[in-house]
Amino acid sequence: MKILVIDDERSIRNSLKEILMDEGYDVDVAEDGMQGCEMAEKEKYSVIFCDIKMPGMDGQEVLARLVDGGIDSAIVMISGHGDIDTAVECIKKGAFDYIQKPLDLNRIFITIKNAADKVSLVKETKILKKKVYGQQMIGESAPIQHVRSIIEKVAPTDARVLIIGANGTGKELVARSLHQNSHRASMPYVEVNCAAIPSELIESELFGHEKGAFTSAVKQHKGKFEQADGGTLFLDEIGDMSLAAQAKVLRVLQEKKLSRVGSDKDITVDVRVLAATNKNLKNEIEKGNFREDLYHRLSVIVINVPSLDDRKSDIPLLVDYFINQICAETGMQKRKVEPDAMKLLVDKSWSGNIRELRNVVERLLILSGNSITAQDVKDYVY
Repeated sequence: MKILVIDDERSIRNSLKEILMDEGYDVDVAEDGMQGCEMAEKEKYSVIFCDIKMPGMDGQEVLARLVDGGIDSAIVMISGHGDIDTAVECIKKGAFDYIQKPLDLNRIFITIKNAADKVSLVKETKILKKKVYGQQMIGESAPIQHVRSIIEKVAPTDARVLIIGANGTGKELVARSLHQNSHRASMPYVEVNCAAIPSELIESELFGHEKGAFTSAVKQHKGKFEQADGGTLFLDEIGDMSLAAQAKVLRVLQEKKLSRVGSDKDITVDVRVLAATNKNLKNEIEKGNFREDLYHRLSVIVINVPSLDDRKSDIPLLVDYFINQICAETGMQKRKVEPDAMKLLVDKSWSGNIRELRNVVERLLILSGNSITAQDVKDYVY
């Protein structure tokens, strides 16, 4: 475990370094806040001990810079007797703990152990979020770079976004990226597949219902809008939503209020709405299947997710990514893809897009020999 000690008093930082090194820790020291920040931004430390009172950049400024910079280290503030209020304020701003001077060695060791547990928990949480929210968008082609650029600009805002693209292109991943990179990232992210819910139940799912509102309503139910309050609601395949439900969604977007089925009481909600569809909504509007006013409400920003055939240069990167992912999940042995086999995969037309590619990679891993050859691709893909 690597530890950084930031303190302007040489005796304290050197004594603490010696004690911690005797316990087997890898310890660096910094004599002021600026030096400490620069070291923390270059090296990965599990725990950072930082004095609050220092000339130049003090401990609070160090804490603010490291927290704002996304440093995952557990930051422990070292405070004098008169700095308790300041130390408590530091805890509120992201410090892991504080220790009073003179330093108590037992307290230091307990704090390091707890901090190590915290750092481990943060790592596990990040892994879990990747499993829940999906991985990053893979690819370096111009179309995918354009999508990334839009996400970067739009995510920090509360603008509604309409995500369009064929099935399997990764519209859900774009929505999750928008949420994860927004100020609502710590709040709920709720998905609704409008195509998978029967039209007679969609209103209850979205807006909730009161007990007794209909025959099977045996208890009160909060809808997806309420569940997503403060966060993001992703309406997938919104082109399949009934006109009655569309009207209610429009009201929520306009007034930020809803009423549960079977109730006249208004409930205020604060929700960012993202929507996605594989349909041409302008054609659906002409056919009378989709409300034009709702379309304009949803499409403040439109993101067109490219098909895999429009970003073929990304296929080798995606294949490598899926091989690593599938082998990690299943315990299968990784296999090299021969160059002529990769060329066949790149040249193939992918009507099912990335979803189809992943399935094909898994099939080849299961059925191929020591490596994935062109013959394997011909036998099991074409």
